Amino acid sequence: MVIIGMSYGVSAHEGGFPVWLTVLISATVLGGSSEFLFIGIVAAGGAPLLAALAGILVNTRSLGYGLAVGRYLPRGRRMFPAAHLLNDETVALSAAQTTPAKARAAYVMCGIGVLLSWPLGALLGSGLGRLVADPQSLGLDAAFPALLLALAIPSLRDPQTRWAGILGAGAAVATTSVLPAGVPIVVSLIGVAVVELWRRVRGTDNAVVQDVPELQEAAR
Repeated sequence: MVIIGMSYGVSAHEGGFPVWLTVLISATVLGGSSEFLFIGIVAAGGAPLLAALAGILVNTRSLGYGLAVGRYLPRGRRMFPAAHLLNDETVALSAAQTTPAKARAAYVMCGIGVLLSWPLGALLGSGLGRLVADPQSLGLDAAFPALLLALAIPSLRDPQTRWAGILGAGAAVATTSVLPAGVPIVVSLIGVAVVELWRRVRGTDNAVVQDVPELQEAAR
């Protein structure tokens, strides 16, 4: 996460962001894709308010994340600081665990690691951007998509998840040239919707088959 945070810090420096603001955003938002989108829009001359709204739109994926790992979070006041640790990495590691106790431990430990390493990387990257004439030559911009790909690979063993990824990626690529930056990421959720609808239709069909002996015989 330090390397990816450095990529964000370098990008923020190129966009004219001061060091203190770069680090503050990284510690309070704690959502890499929305932060990259925010500084990209502002650096391109977009209004900060519109950039913030676009970042919020991208972070709507956290609603699904919350449904996936919310049962592992503590209740009461402790839920608020725990919810701040919700991100791609904590969800991916928690979902891979076999017991609720292990999932909760993975969520907290990974979340604390991201909370410390992401702002640190942003600080280092922002400083590095001031020392290197051409920060893009470092190739740090490839670190973030590489991490997301590594997190997604274990989940692709499941056929439904694999098809959701294929359909979602196809929808995102197809709309990249016609929609504003960041919106194709949200459009990619159509892959999840299509696969879930297909699963429900097949589930309904199977239920009907199981209830009717004649259909069971025909299915054989």
